[in-house]
Amino acid sequence: MLLRAALLCLLPVAAIAETHEVRMLNRNDTGPMPFEPDYLVIRPGDTVRFLATSPGHNAATIVGMIPEGGEKFTGKINQEIEVTLEAEGIWGIKCSPHYTMGMAMLIQVGDTPATEADLPEDLPDAVRQRMLEILERQKGE
Repeated sequence: MLLRAALLCLLPVAAIAETHEVRMLNRNDTGPMPFEPDYLVIRPGDTVRFLATSPGHNAATIVGMIPEGGEKFTGKINQEIEVTLEAEGIWGIKCSPHYTMGMAMLIQVGDTPATEADLPEDLPDAVRQRMLEILERQKGE
C-alpha cells in the first residue's frame, strides 16, 4: 500500500488536467463585448468553463477555427458551459449574438502560439480586428 502511494507521488504533475474559467462580459478595459481572458493557453485535456457573468452571452466554436480532431460546441445563452479540449492547435471561440460586434477569443491548446495565419479570411471585420489586437498583446507578453 505504501509502495503504491509512493509511486503515485512520482507521477508528473502535468498529467493532472486543469479547469480554466473564462468570463463573458458586456465590457472591460479592452472594450465592449469581451471574453476575459481573451487568450488562453492550456494543455490538451484541460477543461474551459465559460461563465455567463453578464446576461445575453454564450460560447461557441467559430467555423474554420477548430483544430483537426476537435469537435464544435455551442453553449446556450445565459448558461455556463464546460468543454474539455483535447485537440492541439488554435481554437476560435465566439459569442453568437455578439459575434459581428467582435466578441471572440482564442484558445491555444498545446505549445504553438496563435499567429495571423490562423485567422480565416472570412472573419467579420470586428472579429478580425479584435483577434489582431489579441495577437499583438500576446507578442508583448
